[in-house]
Amino acid sequence: MSKKKLVMIGNGMAGVRTVEEILKLAPEAFQITIFGHESHPNYNRIQLSTVLQGDTTVEDIIMNSWEWYKENEIELFTGEAIVAIDTNKKEVISDKGRIVAYDELIIATGSSSFILPIPGADKQGVTGFRDIQDCETMIKSSKLYKKAAVIGGGLLGLEAARGLLNLGMEVDVIHLMPDLMERQLDSTASKMLKDELEAQGMNFIMEKQTAEIIGEDRVTGLRFTDGTEIEADLVVMAVGIRSNTSVAKESGIYVNRGIVVNDFMETSVPNIFAVGECAEHRELVYGLVAPLYEQGKVLAATLCGVETKPYEGSIVGTGLKVSGVDLFSAGEIEDDKHTKSIKVHNEFDGVYKKIVIRDNRISGIVLYGDTKDSSRLFKMLVNKEDVSGMTSVSILESGCCGGAAGSNDIASMADDEIVCGCNGVSKGTIVQAIQTKELTSVDEVGACTNAGRSCGRCKSQIADILAYTLGDKFKEADKKIALCGCTTLSRDEVVAEIKEKGLTSVKEVMNVLGWQQEEGCTKCRPAVNYYLGMIHQDQYKDDRDSRLVNEKMHANIQKDGTYSVIPRMYGGVTSAEDLKKIAEVAEKYDVPLVKLTGGQRIGLYGIKKEDLPAVWEDLGMDSGYAYGKTLRTVKTCVGAKFCRYGTQDSMGLGIELEKKFERLDTPHKVKMGVSACPRNCAEAGIKDFGVVGIDGGWEIYVAGNGGTDLRAGDLFATVKTKEEVIELIGAFMQYYRETANYLERTSKWVERVGLDHVKEFLADEKTRKALNERLDKTLLKYNEPWSEAIEKKEIQEKYYQKREVPVLV
Repeated sequence: MSKKKLVMIGNGMAGVRTVEEILKLAPEAFQITIFGHESHPNYNRIQLSTVLQGDTTVEDIIMNSWEWYKENEIELFTGEAIVAIDTNKKEVISDKGRIVAYDELIIATGSSSFILPIPGADKQGVTGFRDIQDCETMIKSSKLYKKAAVIGGGLLGLEAARGLLNLGMEVDVIHLMPDLMERQLDSTASKMLKDELEAQGMNFIMEKQTAEIIGEDRVTGLRFTDGTEIEADLVVMAVGIRSNTSVAKESGIYVNRGIVVNDFMETSVPNIFAVGECAEHRELVYGLVAPLYEQGKVLAATLCGVETKPYEGSIVGTGLKVSGVDLFSAGEIEDDKHTKSIKVHNEFDGVYKKIVIRDNRISGIVLYGDTKDSSRLFKMLVNKEDVSGMTSVSILESGCCGGAAGSNDIASMADDEIVCGCNGVSKGTIVQAIQTKELTSVDEVGACTNAGRSCGRCKSQIADILAYTLGDKFKEADKKIALCGCTTLSRDEVVAEIKEKGLTSVKEVMNVLGWQQEEGCTKCRPAVNYYLGMIHQDQYKDDRDSRLVNEKMHANIQKDGTYSVIPRMYGGVTSAEDLKKIAEVAEKYDVPLVKLTGGQRIGLYGIKKEDLPAVWEDLGMDSGYAYGKTLRTVKTCVGAKFCRYGTQDSMGLGIELEKKFERLDTPHKVKMGVSACPRNCAEAGIKDFGVVGIDGGWEIYVAGNGGTDLRAGDLFATVKTKEEVIELIGAFMQYYRETANYLERTSKWVERVGLDHVKEFLADEKTRKALNERLDKTLLKYNEPWSEAIEKKEIQEKYYQKREVPVLV
């Protein structure tokens, strides 16, 4: 029986969750094609605020990797939008002219930020806050400008404002109403929130309406309807969302505020369904994830021909993801003559609780400062439990009626009680997974059951369930973090097993150590490949299929699908000959952008994938490894040879360091800087390794970071000779290589293990010598052709004289 053709427009959370449910119910029923207008795989849009705030990275919020689509035989077209649906021919047409036929079609186009229709809204520096590109716009702006204005004091606006503060910007929040988050909080809770956020550095301009965004090409400020003005270099619109319905409307599908669907997510046109923020169900469009996942389950069952209850709407709860703020809200927040409220306001501890009671049932919840009872109270609200026989204390306090704060409360929870509201995961499901799959961490529970993978509000409760279920075992398990969801083993356990069992390949590690996913994932495969190379030193054959995409391509992929090529320039020093080569390549391949990088090199941006081999061959230069988990650059000043302030030969030492350590695999990228004097023109103080010349010697700084999470380097040692510099950095580098987690920067590693510990460990001369010997042994393989380490199809059969470095593709 041939598979039906299922096409989905949209690659977001609601749509992909629907596909996940379909794969569970009928994995062989459909040939699935997905179109996504963004260039990323499916990611957790709820966690964008944590990316902006610097708590996570874009990689951390990817929910379904490229490999997941491949493993499930899903054809995915990213960066490609559907512009028309031919409902008669049952075909979709993309903006690239691609035509794909369907038997069943899901529209999951989500929503966009609502941009106020005011003069100046189209200026540079005005953005919404809805996707990764919006985050990138704000992060880039923060490096050039300092004054931001966020229009909207709701959930998204406050999360954006907190992120901009973390990026070092001054932030004004403009709100039309007298209270923040007025749809979710009453006046008391709103004031507490405002006071806390003001203490964090936000400035609020309340009861103001924006009339115009002022400036020439780029925004310079806001003008309000009362004639007052403020300065702003960046304006973030966070005043609401608008369903993306244009393709449906233009194709003759009935659209109101959203694409109108019935209780089985069917639109007005046969064989076409809608789900998520683009769908309107019973005159409501939902913007939170829990109802969208509920819709996805119903739609999946409908498509698979499985009997299911209709989707009848959702009651939603809201939390705010801002550091230092703990709040939850659901249902009614204001009183009327038919309601009674239980209120607790502890100003000393910053706690406020309000439970609205209507007809002896909870109809509303506002919690600020203490939200541990939110799941229990929300369940009572959803289930319309009769509270007439309960006291106000027993309603508020978790210990009185089966709450979720400690082991006794977990014991009293019913197995069918929902823990993760976003994903509909119960306590019983989590307990069963812990027991049968031997799970030991919150992340493992999430990978197995989806609990905690969305807003993350339930993670503390999942930890409580782990503690209750594992008992004494939890204390030991809690100390380790699994490498990823494919295994329960930690980094240290994987490394120990590789050494003990003599494992020599990624596949062997995963087979012998019982990986839950046979092929691993994008998180563990590169890590295991690195650990094998670190352990077996010059004997290991690199597994290119386990490399991240940029390392495979030997170039950085850009958001439009093109690549950047950055040749090596040792210490930022170049020659007329190399400059000529770069210019000729830029002209020959019509390179859109040639730019000096922050690492004192020249980057060629916008190169097509198919041109990469020829570009490298024409350049005839070594790769600068701007994409690698290795030494990226050694930034230098001109030094004593040219500068009247210089005390040492910074260029010479910088070039020597770069030539020694180039191409060495490290847990994360490594950057160095060498300055000839304490004026520190090479910014050595914010590098992983910084060397500063002083009279009669050098100062060595370690664990600096110049990124979003800015960290000044720690003074590690003062030495007299460059040989001592190279010896100490080599020992430090090897100790970092052998003990850090994969993708752990030196700054995080030093904070974890302690600078004093590293100093004490490396104080012994024999220890330093042994570390450098192991390092030098590893470096041997980088002095030889890579034909043994890299698949021949990935390189040109040509090598250069100096280091026999291959022409990289």
